[in-house]
Amino acid sequence: MSRVADRADVQTLDNFIGGRWVKTSATEFSDVHNPAVGDVIGRTPLSTSADVDAAVDAARKAFPAWRETPVNARVQVLFKFKAQLEQHFDEVARIVTTEHGKTIDEARGSVRRGIECVEVACGAPSLMMGYGLEDISKGIDCHVLRQPLGVCAAIAPFNFPAMVPMWFLPFAIAAGNTFVLKPSEQVPLSQRKMIDLLQHCDLPHGVVNLVNGGREVVDAICDHPGVRAVSFVGSTPVAQHVYRRASHAGKRVQALGGAKNFVVVMPDAVMERSIDIITESFYGCAGERCLAGSILVPVGDAYRETRDRLVASAKALKVGDGAQPGVTMGPVISARHRERVVHYIEKGVTEGAELLVDGRQTRVADRPNGYYLGPTIFDAVSLKMTIGHEEIFGPVASICPVASLDEAIALMHAHPNANATSIFTSSGKAAREFSKYADASMVGVNIGVAAPMAYFPFGGAKDSFFGDLKAHGRDAFEFYTDKKVTISRWF
Repeated sequence: MSRVADRADVQTLDNFIGGRWVKTSATEFSDVHNPAVGDVIGRTPLSTSADVDAAVDAARKAFPAWRETPVNARVQVLFKFKAQLEQHFDEVARIVTTEHGKTIDEARGSVRRGIECVEVACGAPSLMMGYGLEDISKGIDCHVLRQPLGVCAAIAPFNFPAMVPMWFLPFAIAAGNTFVLKPSEQVPLSQRKMIDLLQHCDLPHGVVNLVNGGREVVDAICDHPGVRAVSFVGSTPVAQHVYRRASHAGKRVQALGGAKNFVVVMPDAVMERSIDIITESFYGCAGERCLAGSILVPVGDAYRETRDRLVASAKALKVGDGAQPGVTMGPVISARHRERVVHYIEKGVTEGAELLVDGRQTRVADRPNGYYLGPTIFDAVSLKMTIGHEEIFGPVASICPVASLDEAIALMHAHPNANATSIFTSSGKAAREFSKYADASMVGVNIGVAAPMAYFPFGGAKDSFFGDLKAHGRDAFEFYTDKKVTISRWF
């Protein structure tokens, strides 16, 4: 953390309030790094509750006129925003790679997913429709309409800086709400660019606002009486904190938490087709995603071949700067996070897991200061071990062989997280049983990353999700609107 707000070669971020970029009241700043090279590329102001007050005030003032704007006119802003995102697609993706470390292909994929959310939100005129029934009693009719809530806010994570905000922002404003976005202080640059693009879309001032910062901003959003709904994505402890604090303040909350995702491989899996998909599940985005594979569960005779193939596939990955061609896995987000993941690897060794592939010694010759870890694989892992129980959020795979599908399902049920899970099999019976009894809310069958498209709900179960309504899809319009029932009789 730095107290130096200005440096000639480093961009200091501003907040976006009431339709313009403004300086914050912050006295402290957090460095933004390019994790591939270790350089400081920006400074994020650690804004205060006063900055949140200003953003919420701007959003509250903009709400009445925006609510009265016809929904088909509101979505014209989103059609223009989609066109801007398409026009600047590669630029946004490169910003994501620069500030996060994803490979350029991974960054492009995440930007595309964000654009798909904007596309679905453009369907608001249909998706916001209410319903009604005449003559619920003699001469009495009943109608239900969806109405916006008011000021809504989202607290975004570091791992998908362009995509995750789009799970919330377009749906909220299409529904007639106004919005306050808090980016992760580690990756604010792509969201700044997206706000710049929104300014070319005839969006009225104050409808969308952005406040940079850390915990003080998070708590101020949770507590603020002017905020009606809060969306969050991040670790389970922080998700619990946001859910409890914001719901205690009377807000509607959806808080997406951490994960420990199980990938089950049956003996009848088509191994030559499956292993690349499984490898990408564990090591894509350097394992820094809530849908990443965490524990590989080979069933019965699948164990030895699955293990050996995964080891070979992991060793074939090319670690390096994600902006360079041919690189298949980039760095982790920060030096601190690298130390955290290394600590988990050391813990796995200490607790007796068998280290098959050790990523700690991976070096990238032309990027000596980058935050690199190679793919890592442990065998003989149990859920009682730290690496078998806690979310690592890095390129570490744990193998836990079992004798049967029932045992694999029981293993999942024993863990408190239940975000996503996948099975690889050629058996319809096994796939059906797995899908029925898996307690995760997102299930893949021969799919490594069970990420729903934007027109389906996204979110986990148990300690992976706190709330009632998931992100995007129809759930988004449920979350961002209140259903008003009117019962009428005319004499």
